[in-house]
Amino acid sequence: MFYGTHEHTIDEKNRLTLPAKWRDGLGGGLVLVRGIDGTVDVYPRRNWEASVERITALDSLTREAREMKRFVFAGATVAELDKQGRVLVPPDLARHGGLGKDVAVVGVHDHVEIWSRPKWADHVSAIEGSVGDVAERAADRRG
Repeated sequence: MFYGTHEHTIDEKNRLTLPAKWRDGLGGGLVLVRGIDGTVDVYPRRNWEASVERITALDSLTREAREMKRFVFAGATVAELDKQGRVLVPPDLARHGGLGKDVAVVGVHDHVEIWSRPKWADHVSAIEGSVGDVAERAADRRG
């Protein structure tokens, strides 16, 4: 399980060192993808299939399903952590996330999100005032 926010930097070779406490959970390969919220999402390879089941099940005869599948799968790449716990962030994914040198690495239960630090700060500010309302709506859906 991934949780917490960590400030890291991407080096000149587009490598990002991931938090040491997450490396065991990310062993065995990673899948990096374009995140829906303008992030770069990192999934342990063993969890990737379960994470995209709903997308793979979409009916490709609909335009929306084709577009979603293209968005997710065309931008996906398989990667490995090196001995220093770094992962190479491909340039196209870095552009998608607006990533510069300074990033926030955010644990989101089953995956990790890489945000540009300013974008993450703006996102946190925006959701802080509405998280109670979101929680209530989510609780209503479960009941």
